[in-house]
Amino acid sequence: MKKLIFIAILLIASTEINAQSYEYSIVTSIESVVPMGLGRSRIISAEEEKDYTAYTTSRTSENKKQNKSKRGDSKVENFDETKILNFYSATGINFQNIASNDALLSSKVNTMIDEGWELAFVTSGVESDAGKGDGTGIFITRFIFKRLKS
Repeated sequence: MKKLIFIAILLIASTEINAQSYEYSIVTSIESVVPMGLGRSRIISAEEEKDYTAYTTSRTSENKKQNKSKRGDSKVENFDETKILNFYSATGINFQNIASNDALLSSKVNTMIDEGWELAFVTSGVESDAGKGDGTGIFITRFIFKRLKS
């Protein structure tokens, strides 16, 4: 019985030791669907951390106090911005631009992996051209990486 208790304690202790904590990093690509190079396509990654709690107010039925933090204070000053190409040229979809963007995004992903990050999730969305006279739109993709905290 003592051996069984000892083994149980050992298993619980080893589970606690193996508990892992991760940090996350997000890389965002914004690819413009505005033709003729008029859009602004970029790969963006923040190079500093922000604590969201400094800009958060919890509102309840008892506490109706509004969030008085200033939006400008939440902006990061240090970030990487990589220029990439727009989806469209003057003649329509430009497949060479798409391949070029893929090469740059692959480079960014491979660099993150080399730095110990693991690609955990990818999510994307689009706001596309709404028809004649609109001429605006973006394709946005967020790459969410994780790695063990050191």
